[in-house]
Amino acid sequence: MEDFSTISVEEISKQDMLLIIKALEYTGEHTKIASFIELKNTIVKQLSLLADTTEEEFLKSLE
Repeated sequence: MEDFSTISVEEISKQDMLLIIKALEYTGEHTKIASFIELKNTIVKQLSLLADTTEEEFLKSLE
């Protein structure tokens, strides 16, 4: 197995990315583990910066 330290966003479909974000949000809300919400927020923030848009607009574009 190859060792890797990063995963390319280009390999993930919009639908899969939305599913990951929603799953992190759902899990964080239902387990009360802040790390899930923090990770979701970090992913959305970074991807919206890459897309040169607001976080809200980025999430709408995934839907």
